[in-house]
Amino acid sequence: MHVPDGFIDAPTSAVTGVVAAGALAVSLRGARRELDERTAPLAGLVAAFIFAVQMLNFPVAAGTSGHLLGGALAAILVGPYTAVLCVSVVLLMQGVLFADGGLTALGVNITDMALVTTVVSYAVFRGLLAVLPRKRRSVTVASFVAALVSVPAAVVAFTLIYAVGGTADVPIGKVATAMVGVHVLIGIGEAVITALTVGAVIAVRPDLVHGARGLRQRLQLRVNGALVDAPAAEPATPVPAAARTSRRTLWVTGLVTSLVLAGFVSFYASADPDGLEKVAHDKGIDKKEKEHAAADSPLADYGVKDISDARLSGGLAGVIGVGVTVVAGSAVFWALRRRRTDDASPVNTSV
Repeated sequence: MHVPDGFIDAPTSAVTGVVAAGALAVSLRGARRELDERTAPLAGLVAAFIFAVQMLNFPVAAGTSGHLLGGALAAILVGPYTAVLCVSVVLLMQGVLFADGGLTALGVNITDMALVTTVVSYAVFRGLLAVLPRKRRSVTVASFVAALVSVPAAVVAFTLIYAVGGTADVPIGKVATAMVGVHVLIGIGEAVITALTVGAVIAVRPDLVHGARGLRQRLQLRVNGALVDAPAAEPATPVPAAARTSRRTLWVTGLVTSLVLAGFVSFYASADPDGLEKVAHDKGIDKKEKEHAAADSPLADYGVKDISDARLSGGLAGVIGVGVTVVAGSAVFWALRRRRTDDASPVNTSV
């Protein structure tokens, strides 16, 4: 669902750029509260995993494919503020290195794919957890529904942006109907991937899943007429001894999985255009699409330039993409974590 250059006019793109910049500024501040020594490494890995899975287009209808957006997955694993940054890092890497998603449309893509999906999915997720039994299974169920809802929400946001600044004279009703129809199907794929991934991490390290924290209801006692929390006999989200996995093992496993998905499995992904590309071609939205500024990049279109073997070219591009994304994401999140540590350090006022 990456919006190319030329779909949205310059003034609207500029406004969405301001919105995206504001969202990133808020997220940078919020992520400092979400990240700690346990979750900072996971956040960089989540960004790399989203990059890898976005290469795996899956068929959803005749001649149409879809791929993960990732906002819901990131929000549930590492928190909503960090999630906006995770998806934004992925979009930046894709736009600059792989010519996927326009550079002038970067604000549109961050607003739509990072901000809207994260805010909507996390609100739905938290709302469901408030009414569901406080169990790990509820986290998986809520993850499925939240991810499912996030995709149509992104479609609605894109449709509104297109209604304001679309460059082609296409009735907005036709755009909305076509986009929502195909992206509801894509949302099912998003929901399955999100629920399976969240469930897998919860199975081995529930304490690392942001959305699974505090699942058990604390016992309350009445003291002097007021209800107070009783001391917990065990952690809020205990890790079974049989399921204990070190953070390093989890990180290595996740990285290897991402490399395999991007470097090998991506070769078998659907070659059909994704939902936005299909609708844009069928409805004429792409009439004024512009060539990407990075079209001559050595990694454009997820292939390594001058390597004729398609399997090798795509696999190397995927591996490079995962590597660059995990390095860039980890650098951002470790810097934020260190800034939080520095801010929390007491100031020495002695002379």
